[in-house]
Amino acid sequence: MDWVIEARDLRKTYVMGEIEVQALRGVSFTVERGEVVSIMGPSGSGKSTMMNTIGCLDRPTSGEYILDGESVAQMDDDQLASVRNRKIGFVFQSFNLLSRLTALGNVELPLRYSGLTEGRRAKAQAALEAVGLQNRMGHRPYELSGGQQQRVAVARALVNNPAIIMADEPTGNLDSKVGKEIMSLLLNLNKDLGTTLIIVTHDPKIAEQTQRVIRLRDGELDTGVAEKEG
Repeated sequence: MDWVIEARDLRKTYVMGEIEVQALRGVSFTVERGEVVSIMGPSGSGKSTMMNTIGCLDRPTSGEYILDGESVAQMDDDQLASVRNRKIGFVFQSFNLLSRLTALGNVELPLRYSGLTEGRRAKAQAALEAVGLQNRMGHRPYELSGGQQQRVAVARALVNNPAIIMADEPTGNLDSKVGKEIMSLLLNLNKDLGTTLIIVTHDPKIAEQTQRVIRLRDGELDTGVAEKEG
């Protein structure tokens, strides 16, 4: 099986004074390359901790995490930053665009961080064209609608051809119509490009559109609900 994510017995403990908080309690799962997976769970379930861990924003206290063939659980901060830039594209609820840059400039950022110079602009332009913003490349975020800003964020996420795109509540700041458009865009990119898509959401309607739902409760997988849904 071609796994893009292999998580084995992931544990994360936060020490707050004399108190230890176990945010993840031995979570194990795999994600197949090209799969569309949603992560759900109530507040305090460990959902955000797991997203930060598999997104290489943080490292587990113990356990093994293999991302696209690389063991990353024990990497230092610089190594994690390099893996994030090469292998993960992020889409956030609040867009996280730099206001001083144009749409094209925002999409070029991951390429700048990776040190790419030749062909950088062409790659960014192609990514914006893929999300339907070929006529908005020179616009700054304040000149774009919320849906257009999220499309820029999606283009930025895919410009490095990452192993996975992680979308954290990608429709949370959008009205229902625009939210449906963004979700359709993400699913079409998965279909057309084969990009693995992991969506963190509280919305059952979003989760229903994914191939599989991973549910967390009290830092553990909810037994029997991390299977294929249809």
